[in-house]
Amino acid sequence: MGVRVLKFGGTSVATKQTRELVIHHIERELKEGHQLVVVVSAMGRSGDPYATDTLLSLASEEGGELPSREKDLLMGCGEIISAVVLCGALQARSIPAVALTGGGAGILTSSQFGEARIEEIRTDRMKHHLDQGEVVVVTGFQGQDSRGDLTTLGRGGSDTSATALGAALQAQIVDIYTDVNGILTADPRIVKDAKPLTVVGYAEICNMARLGAKVIHPRAVEIAQQARIPLRVRSTFSDEEGTLVTDLPTALSLAAPLKDRHVTGIAHVQGVTQISVRAVEGIGDTQLKVFQSMARHHISVDLINVTLAGALYTVMDADADKAVRVLRDLGFEPETVSGCAKVSVIGGGMHRVPGVMARIVEALAEQGIPILQSADSNTTIWVLVREEHMGNALRALHAKFELHL
Repeated sequence: MGVRVLKFGGTSVATKQTRELVIHHIERELKEGHQLVVVVSAMGRSGDPYATDTLLSLASEEGGELPSREKDLLMGCGEIISAVVLCGALQARSIPAVALTGGGAGILTSSQFGEARIEEIRTDRMKHHLDQGEVVVVTGFQGQDSRGDLTTLGRGGSDTSATALGAALQAQIVDIYTDVNGILTADPRIVKDAKPLTVVGYAEICNMARLGAKVIHPRAVEIAQQARIPLRVRSTFSDEEGTLVTDLPTALSLAAPLKDRHVTGIAHVQGVTQISVRAVEGIGDTQLKVFQSMARHHISVDLINVTLAGALYTVMDADADKAVRVLRDLGFEPETVSGCAKVSVIGGGMHRVPGVMARIVEALAEQGIPILQSADSNTTIWVLVREEHMGNALRALHAKFELHL
């Protein structure tokens, strides 16, 4: 039946009870005749005994900053614990299984500790174990560089491990198991009638992930798209199919009601500061000086509007004070609005469709929500609002585009 890759997040492997659900999904796939590679994250979340942040806190108690190589060694421990424990649980059920580190599975990376890039995956060892009828349990989030050192892949690393392994093995599908049943039209904690999406394209999910939806990391989606491997985002706590991510026309045709919509979903990012810089007489090339200074000080900028009068853009709240200091050192007097949120209206069907922005403005005006700034691309329209208005903005836009139906 071919190879399938199943990835389980930290909450899925955190307790004996949740690991029983993981084993349930593995047993179901085995009964259907699939060969399985199972990628696991570290157990639980911050505060749990073997979570990555908890392990890092052990080192911080000694004071000082760990060297990057040793920090990666420590950060990789949580996934190793998860892989070994799950492997033992499978063997106790008489399911043949083997646990492999990222390096043991053939994931070779650069030596950029903390943010390593996958350079090659050698699949011989995994294929050998699969041919022996074993479930291959692989530590997510990690690989090995040319010197044999353990490296970590950065934020979303376990998702990236799963899709990269799927691409290397030419898997039928990569299933990302999490604690929600697929990808929803908006954050269900804010928009109560947010609806699961059945089938969506890679580009739309990449945009949603980049713009605040935290279900899957965009780098993982990009790898799957390049390899043309379907992804599914599913719940560990359910047998439902979740959300299929693909560009295959046959699959997308099954989601005709979604395909006909101009908007697929609404995403958001909190903790944003708007910065306005006016051109100052005697300081030439205002825009060039502003953005060169941001780049030189490693401050990421967003929602950029440039005019002859100056520049308007946003940074994260955590970078705002630094950005203001840098600008004042250049002789500017920036104006700031902190505590903002970027709300994104996303949909591949909005390109060249008139009236989408009008509906956004109408939805927010009906709620008395001022738009501080906006920008757009062919698949996304962004609006900046005050954080206190964010929840109402999300609900109003979700309703205006009838995403609950």
